[in-house]
Amino acid sequence: MGFYNDVILPRLCDLAMRSKELAPYRQRATRAAQGRVLEIGVGSGRNLPFYGATVTQLVGLEPAPKLLEMARHAPHRETPVDLIEASAEAIPIEDRSIDTVLTTWTMCSIPDVDRAMTEARRVLKPGGKLVFVEHGHAPEPNVRWWQDRLTPAWMRISGGCHLNRDIADVLTRNGFRIDEMRTGYMNGLKPMTFMYEGQASPR
Repeated sequence: MGFYNDVILPRLCDLAMRSKELAPYRQRATRAAQGRVLEIGVGSGRNLPFYGATVTQLVGLEPAPKLLEMARHAPHRETPVDLIEASAEAIPIEDRSIDTVLTTWTMCSIPDVDRAMTEARRVLKPGGKLVFVEHGHAPEPNVRWWQDRLTPAWMRISGGCHLNRDIADVLTRNGFRIDEMRTGYMNGLKPMTFMYEGQASPR
């Protein structure tokens, strides 16, 4: 799986993230980002062109070297961008130094998502916020049935992506208060397209 994970999978991830249907989600999320921003799972840099003048510095965290290499060539505005190869479970950033943590389609694939959210809370300044767009656990029992059964195989081919994570529960059990959240399906297969979109703050 080394060649697949190191070479093929990053290109597949980048291809999937190019979908035009994702652009409105990216626009809303990046528009809510302010100050010094940490993007967890910057991937190939698909969010970078959307950040605006409210962002004074962007720190992009990504564990996959190939995706980080792609991100270094992604277009972006004049905002200073610092890209770091590191894990979300051990963020190499000082405590209380980030105004906005942003995640887009990231929590699904972090191996220890609880530890990652604890780290996100640690680096946020008092009054800081977490902006998120994620897919996950659907409300309908029949869709959840498929999510639970597809996830073990899906994880093997998608870099560890879980179809069935309850994003609201991930946030609240790790010390966040959900300030606003919208949910609903994107176009596509329901087990893969139930979206969570909103903002949370440390309790």
